Amino acid sequence: MKRFIYSFIISIASINAYSQTLTDGLLMPKKDLCVGFLYTHDQWENYWEGGLKRDNQNIGTITTQSMTFVANYGLSNKLNIIAMLPYVKTQSSSGTLAGMKDVQDLSVAAKYRILAKDFAASGFRAFAIGSFSTPLTNYTPDFLPLSIGLASTNLSGRLTANYHLNQGWYVNTSGAYTWRSNVKIDRPSYFSDGQLYFSDQVKMYDTFDFVINTGYYKNGLQADLYYSQQNTLGGGDIRRQDMPFVSNRMNFSKVGALLMYYLPKPKNLAVRASFSYTIAGRNVGQSTTVMGGLLYTLHFSKTNNVPNP
Repeated sequence: MKRFIYSFIISIASINAYSQTLTDGLLMPKKDLCVGFLYTHDQWENYWEGGLKRDNQNIGTITTQSMTFVANYGLSNKLNIIAMLPYVKTQSSSGTLAGMKDVQDLSVAAKYRILAKDFAASGFRAFAIGSFSTPLTNYTPDFLPLSIGLASTNLSGRLTANYHLNQGWYVNTSGAYTWRSNVKIDRPSYFSDGQLYFSDQVKMYDTFDFVINTGYYKNGLQADLYYSQQNTLGGGDIRRQDMPFVSNRMNFSKVGALLMYYLPKPKNLAVRASFSYTIAGRNVGQSTTVMGGLLYTLHFSKTNNVPNP
């Protein structure tokens, strides 16, 4: 009966797809506010137990759906403030475990352009991004693979570089280090990474992630291909014939594509869609993720613009 809980839900990490605006080379113009909702559907059947790839026949397919409210405001032509708040629902196709659903973590970020250099036919931009996230509800992280999140409070520092041609082609690279707080579980002891701990406090290890992407952006159209990777800087593996744990090492590599277009009518409305697939991992599900949503830009200044590089 235990086997059906052995899989791990790193599909929660698909929520990081919303932070694509933190890794690109675009900024909202001053006094512009972009708001919208993004729907994400993430699904997997196979997973990596440590480095061993296996299936999970008893639990079936794990599905995570989320609806995220996003807002991006141009405080100046160099500084954007970005906020995100998802509502997450998890479920399995078989087994006896019920899924969870609730509001997850509020994320707030500041994105600042620290360097801008224009050449005859191209340009270079560099950005510094600081972000903070924390749970808004009292969900438990100790119910994997169906927890809606990991319940840690996070502080992240990111650097992003963008080189673009005037014709619209560009290449981005972005990397971030994330500090994660301890989390509290609803039991007085736990076993992790070969040790028994008599505590309800679990140490969460920091993470490093990076993304490289290339694409085309001009006249309100953005098309993008990307590769992303996350490494957890510590933690143990899921043990054979044991359940996963919140502080397990969760590493993954993903490839994906993004498409966004500002519609001519109604004015200021954009559609956004993306796809990603996990090509390698450790203690994660091999997930397929699709996202789609609508974004609307409000202009509080006299000039109406799409986001600028």
